[in-house]
Amino acid sequence: MSVITITKENFETEVMGSDRPVLLDFWAAWCGPCRMVSPVVDEIAEERTDIKVGKVNVDEQPDLAGEFGVMSIPTLVLMKDGKAVAQSVGAVPKEEILSML
Repeated sequence: MSVITITKENFETEVMGSDRPVLLDFWAAWCGPCRMVSPVVDEIAEERTDIKVGKVNVDEQPDLAGEFGVMSIPTLVLMKDGKAVAQSVGAVPKEEILSML
């Protein structure tokens, strides 16, 4: 499945209303570690049909980043049934991201 761009406008539908767990990737274009994690997150989105993967650009969506208390990026948050159940900060290997799922 492809990656969805998450915004304040579609957050309720795509994340809170999802029938599957949602992996959120909080990132920014200027962030080096984000550029390292992004292809890994894209790969996971293609491989795993049991989850939804969304990316939140913190520069464009500061309110969403604030709601999740994102202080450093990249930050990955796993949402299940409308609740954050796991979180990872910084560039982490694929195995670590998969273990969150």
